[in-house]
Amino acid sequence: MRTEAQRIEAALARLVAPGSDADAASVAAAGCSIWRRITEILSPIIGGLGVAALYKRSLHLTRVAHPWLPGPHDDPGGLDNLDVLQRALASQTASIAAAANTALLVNFHDLLSSLIGPSLTERLLGSVLDKPSTEHAAQDPSP
Repeated sequence: MRTEAQRIEAALARLVAPGSDADAASVAAAGCSIWRRITEILSPIIGGLGVAALYKRSLHLTRVAHPWLPGPHDDPGGLDNLDVLQRALASQTASIAAAANTALLVNFHDLLSSLIGPSLTERLLGSVLDKPSTEHAAQDPSP
């Protein structure tokens, strides 16, 4: 069984265009695409403020290992304005951006799971982590 970090890394990899050599900008765009999908799924259930609170707490926890991520004063819009996160991720190397966004998503997943339970978290976020996004332009080359 794959860990949540491995599932998140796989989800990010699916969103990065094949052959793009995964530059930081494409990793940042892929990461923000996942955050948009999470917001769409969770906002009707826990509200926009609930999603934003979990995101901000996740940022706080993730900044311990990745202090260059936006803080609460750097990113007042939170998930309403992902430009700050996208710029921060894009300013790093692709591998660092992917590692930071993976850590951020794992922290978010863990926080949500601690509040609503692992089973419901899986039901809500599983579609984000296990299925390719319909947003990205790159097509999956497998039939």
